[in-house]
Amino acid sequence: MQLSIHEVSQKLNLSIDTIRRWEKKGLIKAERSDKNHRIFDEDEVKVLLKKLNDKSEAEFKVLKNEIPSSYTAIELFAGAGGTALGFENAGIHHVLLNEFDKNCVETLRNNFPKGTNIVHADIHNVDFSSWKGKVDIVQAGFPCQAFSYAGKSMGFEDTRGTLFFEFARCVKETMPKIAVGENVKGLLKHDNGRTLQTMINTLTELGYNVRYKLLRAQYLDVPQKRERLIIIGIRKDLDLPFIFPKEKNYTVSLRAALKNCPKSEGQSYPKRKAEILSQVPEGGYWRDLPIELQKEYMKGSFYLSGGKTGMARRLSWDEPSLTLTCAPAQKQTERCHPEETRPLTIREYARIQTFPDTWEFKGSMGAQYKQIGNAVPVNLSYHIGRCLIAMLDKNYDIEDAVIEDNTSHLSKAA
Repeated sequence: MQLSIHEVSQKLNLSIDTIRRWEKKGLIKAERSDKNHRIFDEDEVKVLLKKLNDKSEAEFKVLKNEIPSSYTAIELFAGAGGTALGFENAGIHHVLLNEFDKNCVETLRNNFPKGTNIVHADIHNVDFSSWKGKVDIVQAGFPCQAFSYAGKSMGFEDTRGTLFFEFARCVKETMPKIAVGENVKGLLKHDNGRTLQTMINTLTELGYNVRYKLLRAQYLDVPQKRERLIIIGIRKDLDLPFIFPKEKNYTVSLRAALKNCPKSEGQSYPKRKAEILSQVPEGGYWRDLPIELQKEYMKGSFYLSGGKTGMARRLSWDEPSLTLTCAPAQKQTERCHPEETRPLTIREYARIQTFPDTWEFKGSMGAQYKQIGNAVPVNLSYHIGRCLIAMLDKNYDIEDAVIEDNTSHLSKAA
């Protein structure tokens, strides 16, 4: 059942302005009606109500299953290892990690056990055919790129020249039991939905049934408001269920995440910027400054329309962090420490992405921020990996998961 913003306001006993603000913060999700009015799912409102009534603070921890499974994976575009580590923590062993960026490769080699098959190469030049029939999962976090449509097929050949094509090629050459793609929320509407539809068509053409689901990391043991689109394909000859992580009834606060965080290097603000940001309260942003400082800080942006809610933004202790970007001090996406007037440090960034304190990043400070900001949160990947193991086990008794029959190849997960 769908509710209007007025009905949600009454159910939660909160003002409409608060509901609007929470939607912008990602605490509650809204769709738009044909008349462009906000509409909310009643079940989600009920879950949020439970969260509001539960005052206990969730503990921060990097999740790990000490019992390994027998399942194997190939990961493409491995980056700093967020997805790979999450899968390993769930119990999945990697037979190959591919990455082209030299700093990321150095990070992977520094942290994964000696002997891990880390292939430092342009993916276009990697032949995966020797792994055909020998790997259970192929996973990739490919970038969101438009396709060049030669005709109306919207299939495999239309993706040639993109990094998704290389993922699809790996799937074609290895034919794993499960193919997993990860991307940003924007893929849902990219090129009016044609990009996602072409990806689904491509995997279907290669012999897979496909489902996708938007996951919100802040409800999956990650102290960060970050949304990722997960696409799962199951080979059509296999009778396996689709299983996605189910959101928890709690979030992990920034306070819990940064407790006893190791000291490390980090960026700093220029003198005048620090003076201005020192006047922004915890959880506040540029509108909390005196009007003259707003104009000085925002410059021409002050007179432009739009929320600009990321500018001069100071994080809040009692909420998950805003989405981390490739640098903590970008003007449009400021991530100022809740209490101290400075950007988040490298280790604070890593904590928020749920990397363990022992995970050491290589390269310049800027390169390290970029690696962490681009990563899929480790705990989010852990929950996905846990579901993949349950799928391969045909485990319908897994807790905290959404289970669906493998009956359709073109539907969105609930």
